[in-house]
Amino acid sequence: MGEPKKIRLGMVGAGSIGNVHMQTFGKLPEEAEFIAVTDVYLPLAEKAASKYKIPKVYATAEELFADEEVDAVIIGVPNKFHAPLAVQALQAGKHVLVEKPMGINAEAAKEIVRAQREAGKIVMVGHQMRWQWQARAIKKQVEAGALGTIYNAKTGWWRRKGIPGWGTWFTQKEVSGGGPLIDIGVHMLDLALYLMGNPKPVSVFGSTYAEFGPKKKGIGTWGTPNWQGTYDVEDLATALIKMEDGSTLSLEVSWAVNMDSDNQPFIHLMGSEGGASLVGEGYKLLTEKFDQAVDVEGKRTDDKEDRVLLSQHFLSCIREGKEPLTSAMSGLKTNLVLDAIFESSRTGHEVELNWEI
Repeated sequence: MGEPKKIRLGMVGAGSIGNVHMQTFGKLPEEAEFIAVTDVYLPLAEKAASKYKIPKVYATAEELFADEEVDAVIIGVPNKFHAPLAVQALQAGKHVLVEKPMGINAEAAKEIVRAQREAGKIVMVGHQMRWQWQARAIKKQVEAGALGTIYNAKTGWWRRKGIPGWGTWFTQKEVSGGGPLIDIGVHMLDLALYLMGNPKPVSVFGSTYAEFGPKKKGIGTWGTPNWQGTYDVEDLATALIKMEDGSTLSLEVSWAVNMDSDNQPFIHLMGSEGGASLVGEGYKLLTEKFDQAVDVEGKRTDDKEDRVLLSQHFLSCIREGKEPLTSAMSGLKTNLVLDAIFESSRTGHEVELNWEI
């Protein structure tokens, strides 16, 4: 017996990212509906239920998972709780859309992979950047062979003064898992590997730095600071990642840095037949014709929203029983690389990735 036509959703976490998901799936009323919501702060869940007309409010995630009418859950909570909640949801027979990073570390990600294999349910990671129009356009050219063999790439996101919620869970390693590396770096890492053709990372050399946060400098406008809290994460990370096929990827991200930065994510792909540069809201294809360098500016051809496309993809994977583009294994891949960067920075040595599950 297949899934019902309209997939019934439960939301775990009614904070800012939870509201994004509730708004987005609300644009797909014929495909899905939220029937339950929970949050550790119950009034927040009750407020969301009233705003989005969600009939059931649960005091705990366990109660929501026990609801047999819920087909799938979206997990939008602090990173530390992604894996425990995802595993519980899978064991309760639910499909799972979990926010990035999939786990707070690689071991947590492996727990999700093991639970997903045992449950046979869909697990998808919320990497919405794969669905941005410029990323879709570049991927189409990559798959058509326009770039040839992609042997090197560079990606990153420099924020000059952008530490979010100083002293909150964002800046506490025990709850977040890291600073800009796990916050925005995971997005760039996932997208770059995807556009490169999903090569398998095998080793990493990286360094992390905390030059601003401990001094309460570099504070951004996102989130409300807790000046009685703590800051024990990095504010800049850099790494070189080597792949099984010999290609390389360099990654550079910051929340705060003394640099002429325009705060735009970037990816530069270098291929044997052509290149591609994604910077902010646009992209270029680069090649050589008649001994001349030729740049082709990309033009947007649709007005599709990245998060709507992500949500539709999750629903179609449930209906068709297919593996999501951002599968549990793709989430594990990024978690393995992130762990290796932290370990390499700690030891000063290259780190080989352990893919054993």
